[in-house]
Amino acid sequence: MSELAAKRRNQILRAALQAVSDKGFDSVTLQDIADYAEVSKGVTSYYFNNKEDVLCHLLEWVTERIYQHEYAAIQMQTTALQKLKACVNAAFTTPDENKRFYRVYLEFLAKASRNPRYRQINDHFYENCWSLGTEIVSVGKSEGIFSEVDINKAAITIRALIDGCLIQWLMRDKDELHEYYRDTCYDTLVNYLTNKHENDL
Repeated sequence: MSELAAKRRNQILRAALQAVSDKGFDSVTLQDIADYAEVSKGVTSYYFNNKEDVLCHLLEWVTERIYQHEYAAIQMQTTALQKLKACVNAAFTTPDENKRFYRVYLEFLAKASRNPRYRQINDHFYENCWSLGTEIVSVGKSEGIFSEVDINKAAITIRALIDGCLIQWLMRDKDELHEYYRDTCYDTLVNYLTNKHENDL
């Protein structure tokens, strides 16, 4: 794919993300996506077969971007707690970005049980996320601070708590709580991974 073609596809996918966030999964049309991208419907159809094809590529594109963003953030750190904080901070980007993603993502999840392609893309996303958690916990174990947790369970728990906190924050519809949920997520993960809740008993 040429650089121009890749740029145009990304332009359409960014537009699709905003269109679905604004209008909803079922209501958005191929024409809406073209309008948001400021291109003709014919241009959109040139790069994607139909609306379903756009949405599948959208889910793949946006989840890969999130994974790469979080991966890059933790690679810049050395200790387990630094990596954990970097991962949480990267997941809690900005209120606007988190709202746009999770509004769309929740709609994909609602349909994934009946759409094998969506489920496959989401499974790949979670495998990537768990690999980040595995790296963080492995470093923590080597440092002797996450000694009591199971690596695989902890990796799943890290992603579950990040998504859970962000979804609850989204449902409360209060941007000012974004930082509170981010800090609560991090503090809870630290307590879980270091078993502070047991040591304090």
